[in-house]
Amino acid sequence: MGAAVALGLAAEGAAVAVLARRRDRLDEVAGKIVAAGGTALVVEADITDQGQAAAAVERVVAELGRLDVLVNNAGMGLPGPVLDAPAQEWERMLAVNVHGLLHVTHAALPHLLRAAEDSPRRVADLGNISSTAGRVARPGTAVYSMTKFGVNGFTEALRQEVMRQRLRVSVIEPGTVDTEFVTHSRDHIRASLDQQLAGMEMLRPEDVADTVAFVVTRHRRVSVNEVLVRASEQTW
Repeated sequence: MGAAVALGLAAEGAAVAVLARRRDRLDEVAGKIVAAGGTALVVEADITDQGQAAAAVERVVAELGRLDVLVNNAGMGLPGPVLDAPAQEWERMLAVNVHGLLHVTHAALPHLLRAAEDSPRRVADLGNISSTAGRVARPGTAVYSMTKFGVNGFTEALRQEVMRQRLRVSVIEPGTVDTEFVTHSRDHIRASLDQQLAGMEMLRPEDVADTVAFVVTRHRRVSVNEVLVRASEQTW
């Protein structure tokens, strides 16, 4: 989804910084943006490390001039019953979904507020990618849902803190998207998920990217606070 969001915003004319741990994937996305005539900056970092996250944000601002839009897309889901779940899986989800989002957001906020004040758009955007699991808790998703319910609550509270400074804070809650999401799960859980999703026409990453682009390209008088986007056949 992050790759699709980067490509979609670049197509809207944004100079895009792509930030993740896997350099080869970053180079691939940046190469596509540049080939299409856009501007892309590759920043390899682990956002679960506060120092790396802060340094990454500062590098983006230094090299691109300012920060108008931040999309917190990094996320990890390791579903399974609470009873037999390895605690390490919970720590990984908390590190990426909660701590990583907080680290990047904290470092980016001063720059976003500055852009809202003096950039040509006179507004800035912070979009957090949550999940339907942040609205509906289901068996096997307890800790993942806890992280995403947390993202939703953090987003709304932050929105109220900065809204008068023209920083729009939004949460986008995708349903089932055709990504590598389930591939990180244990084998028996992945098999169960594959069975649940068999035959469903899932969302594509580009659908989420379209949603993000819609949110951040509204006129400054419009703030789209929350978007729930599900696959047409998804019931939860």
